[in-house]
Amino acid sequence: MSFKIREGEKSDMPSVLKLIKELAHFEKEPDAVIVTVSDLENDGFGESPLFKTFVAEQDDEIIGMALFYPRYSTWKGPTVHLEDLIVTKSKRGLSIGSALYKKVIEYGYNKGVKRIEWNVLDWNEPAIIFYESTGASVLRDWDNAQIHWDEMKKYLKK
Repeated sequence: MSFKIREGEKSDMPSVLKLIKELAHFEKEPDAVIVTVSDLENDGFGESPLFKTFVAEQDDEIIGMALFYPRYSTWKGPTVHLEDLIVTKSKRGLSIGSALYKKVIEYGYNKGVKRIEWNVLDWNEPAIIFYESTGASVLRDWDNAQIHWDEMKKYLKK
């Protein structure tokens, strides 16, 4: 089975959104996605793109994607945050995810970033085992913190 990894294009965003929704379902948050195709097109391909993507393509169909963006660490300097890496369920186990992961690592390495970071759910042991096998450290002593739009609004009104 052959597939290719390439940089994502604006025209890929409907397929990227479909994969994002598939990932949300896998992560048991099927109703959490509010981003739209238009958001992805504007935010990723406007005057100042906020993210980049690599897509896995087979027979002119997008079957996987990695979405990432630059960050800055006060300890390390320039870094990259891998927001999502997903391969559609029917194509998992064929090294497509590994190829996407490697492409992001190559991108960061070639850009000279000091670290690439991402989150992995603590119950996703296959992903944790894979990441650790590549030399990544899975930090189990940090908790993620988030504040969403409604909570920001409430907090700022205090």
